[in-house]
Amino acid sequence: MPRPPIRIAISGALGRMGRQMTEAVQADSRLALTARFHRPGSVGEGLVGRDEALAVADVVIDFTTPAASAELARFCAGHGGPALVIGSTGFDAVELADIASAARTIAIVRSGSFSLGLNMLLGLVERAASALEPDDWDAEIFEAHHRHKIDAPSGTALMLGQAAAKGRGVELDAVARRVRNGVTGARPAGEIGFAVARGGGIVGEHSVSFCAEGETVTLAHAAGDRTMFARGAIAAALWVAGRPPGEYDMLDVLGLAAS
Repeated sequence: MPRPPIRIAISGALGRMGRQMTEAVQADSRLALTARFHRPGSVGEGLVGRDEALAVADVVIDFTTPAASAELARFCAGHGGPALVIGSTGFDAVELADIASAARTIAIVRSGSFSLGLNMLLGLVERAASALEPDDWDAEIFEAHHRHKIDAPSGTALMLGQAAAKGRGVELDAVARRVRNGVTGARPAGEIGFAVARGGGIVGEHSVSFCAEGETVTLAHAAGDRTMFARGAIAAALWVAGRPPGEYDMLDVLGLAAS
């Protein structure tokens, strides 16, 4: 017998990602869009209240704000469900603690990026860093973005650095080299370097190279548009439905989490 579609509610339905998620869910036969809701007082466009939406959903997909996501997690946990897919970023310690507490009662997938390709890259980088001896293999992270991006290295580049450091069993801050200029001397063993390019309309390019004498291994990802985040959130919703309580991430969804 075919599996019935997973019932999805969209939180933050009037936001950019909320609208994109609405289109993506409606286009996927494995899912059924049962409700859309936004902040209290929002009306129109088929919106319902939060309580009504949660009562008819197996999974809520939430790309809103840290405070709203933490409150939603507390509410869902207090009512025994539904499961959550959270794509908000910028949480403070209290909000993260609230989500961790909620995950003792419900299943939550939370990630700073729902790009399937990027999360695959994070898992591969961690595994490569664990397997390749840091005294022999130098790690270099390169990222390129459009001319309007204001921060460097990018948050994604730092996530890749964290993955490499985790694979090596070290803290990134202890081994990161973000800038090279002038006479820098020989490269220390175990250093994780960063290089940055800014120009034109580049959406996002990231690579991690492990360089040894006589050979180089490079793992890379290039972003085309924001639809990749919707695809990842759908994969997370399909995976988390019916899971036991816990706080998961995209490495769990992809089967790359350390056992």
